[in-house]
Amino acid sequence: MKYTTGLLLLFLFILACSKSDPLVDPVPDPGEDGNGVAEDPLTFTPCEDGFAGTYPCNGYDLIGRITLQDMGAIAGNDIWGWTDPLTAREYALVGVDNGTAFVDITDEEQLVYLGKLPTATEASTWRDLKVYENYVFIVSEAENHGMQVFDLNRLRDVDNPPENFASDARYTGFGNAHNIAIIPGNAMAYAVGTARNDLYSGGVHFVNISDPLNPVSAGGYGEQGYMHDVQVVNYTGPDPDYQGREILIGANEDRLVIADVTDKDSPVTISTLGYPSIAYTHQGWFSEDQKFFILGDELDEINFGFNSRTLVFDFSDLDQPSLHMTYTGPSTAIDHNGYVLGDLYFLANYTAGLRVLDISGIENSEVSEVGFFDTYPANNATVFNGLWSIYPYFESGKLVLGDIDSGLFVVQKSP
Repeated sequence: MKYTTGLLLLFLFILACSKSDPLVDPVPDPGEDGNGVAEDPLTFTPCEDGFAGTYPCNGYDLIGRITLQDMGAIAGNDIWGWTDPLTAREYALVGVDNGTAFVDITDEEQLVYLGKLPTATEASTWRDLKVYENYVFIVSEAENHGMQVFDLNRLRDVDNPPENFASDARYTGFGNAHNIAIIPGNAMAYAVGTARNDLYSGGVHFVNISDPLNPVSAGGYGEQGYMHDVQVVNYTGPDPDYQGREILIGANEDRLVIADVTDKDSPVTISTLGYPSIAYTHQGWFSEDQKFFILGDELDEINFGFNSRTLVFDFSDLDQPSLHMTYTGPSTAIDHNGYVLGDLYFLANYTAGLRVLDISGIENSEVSEVGFFDTYPANNATVFNGLWSIYPYFESGKLVLGDIDSGLFVVQKSP
């Protein structure tokens, strides 16, 4: 999330705090610790009778946790993952306010906090990271942060954790950035949400990362102004006019933008579209067949009193996209980042935690919730607490969850 002034953020927070709903998830019974408080587990805890310790759940067990205190941080934000191609070990790459933490999640009985790469300049609520080959590229809203580059191969050789890491390179072709996208296997980074008065009006900076330790500017796209979040794909979808092209989908605060960015010297806007009750067009992800685009609007629950609303667009014709359906969740918790894997959509739903949606019937406008793990058991209020993001792409099936208030959760589908 990003707002133009601190005053606006404060206003929205006060407004949000005035709106809350009864719990949709059940409330746990008091535990047996002598203080009337249910157990707050840090290690493997199965989802039984609707709970994993204090955490309401359905179909997902807790593998383990690393707290913000463990990571020497005050708040969490974005998250991504990396699998070592030599050892097959799995690592959570955890964005926190003052840097990026690295956690080996391979051993389900003992998660290992390996250490942290400090922020390049100052602490910030916002940090985002993506992986190309064996390097992680990190941007932040911190002033003059640029893009840090860290060689993930170094995580194999941590003998005395936790370590205080240094970056291997830093790109300063922009200062702050809200988000970064990388197509798997493509040596190009797309940084978005930069300064609104920069060369690309806060739009997209193309950065060539073919030599990861020497990133080079490759132009940009500012025709549509400030871009909050973005997905870029090698297009294989149903529109024959654009197959084989690099297609960018931008969430531009008050609209979606579809652009062809194949030619970095001459990116072309294909189309833009709005939808009913726009509040803040935030983030979205393609279905695997690239026919549908699933979008979250971050402020519609606050501004219009909706339950969590997920919009699905038909992108069969990129020149003429249309709203296909709307899914409404069980609470008024605010939707944030969401990602697709197969027929599942993994949604970070702030105070309602992880919600797992079955999208196998999306063609027929059929979407339903099939599981959840609530990292914020206190309530499902319409406020900016709880789960920020999810990484669901480990071969093991583990999901890593980045929670603003509680740090890292590792969960997995129950047997």
